[in-house]
Amino acid sequence: MSEDYRIAVVGATGQVGTLMLKLLREREFPAREIVPFASERSAGREIEGVGVVQPLTDDTIQGFDLALFSAGGSTSAEWAPRFVQSGAVVVDNSSRWRMSDEVPLVVAEVNPGALTSHRGIVANPNCSTMQMVVALFPLHDAAGIERLVISTYQAVSGTGKKAVDELLDQSHALLHERKIEPPQAYAHQIAFNVLPHAGSFAPGDDHTDEERKLINETRKILDDPEIRVSATCVRVPVVNGHSEAVNVQTRDQLSADDARELLRAAPGVTVLDDPSQALYPLATNATGSDDVFVGRIRRDPGHERALDMWIVADNLRKGAATNAVQLAELLHERGLIAPRGAGVPA
Repeated sequence: MSEDYRIAVVGATGQVGTLMLKLLREREFPAREIVPFASERSAGREIEGVGVVQPLTDDTIQGFDLALFSAGGSTSAEWAPRFVQSGAVVVDNSSRWRMSDEVPLVVAEVNPGALTSHRGIVANPNCSTMQMVVALFPLHDAAGIERLVISTYQAVSGTGKKAVDELLDQSHALLHERKIEPPQAYAHQIAFNVLPHAGSFAPGDDHTDEERKLINETRKILDDPEIRVSATCVRVPVVNGHSEAVNVQTRDQLSADDARELLRAAPGVTVLDDPSQALYPLATNATGSDDVFVGRIRRDPGHERALDMWIVADNLRKGAATNAVQLAELLHERGLIAPRGAGVPA
């Protein structure tokens, strides 16, 4: 197998796709060619240092070894299997394939061994799940996890550039005592506000899809369907960087000090935990980093086997683009770029 791959980046003009292109170059992934793909309206646009954006057609997708997707579930549903049929391995950042039994859902620091079961598509988890399981895995490995109670504080960049622009425009208007335009990105004004509504409510469901992702994806990644998970996902007026308050009830006794030491030794984790000196993770500090930051580690006074902690990460980097590139690196290192087995997930 050639060690210099022809790579497609689908959704290359979006926030995450742009970052994928940047990280592939910065991390010197062995690519002989990287081709950007996007919607018809972006086709023909020149991306500096990369090339001309291509539309998705049966002809343009031929001849790729690897495709990184960040273009939404409907695009992934239609085009990821076509890339696989043409001989590529797909790393997909949408929610379309995450819970498919035939598709591994992988976080580089947590369950890289799951990559060996891929049949052409590998799924990247939701950003909130991703950062949380990086911090939870060493605790689960040492003491088992029985129950999680999660409250997220999710930045608007998780919704997209239009949401970021709306937050900034609303904030500017309010600071200058001007009337804001009717909200478009969210059901309500996001500037100087907190919305207990991150994601969408499916008909008949009292949980948002973001909350369901935290519940279901956590169990799949940690390979433990018995973990009980309660999640409330909240959108906050922060540009970038998701924060999470997580209560972890372990099966075996685990002290806060032991948890701190396990996390300090864990790959991809930085512990910032000295509240007396106002040292704890902040979204502003996490932005631009690929690590998951953990602090405020303490005993839950209401349960002898429960700990509270605060987890923060850059949702566009480790929460999306960085993990996708890390998975590509692992596929390369383990000789798994060629699709394994016949067929594509249904």
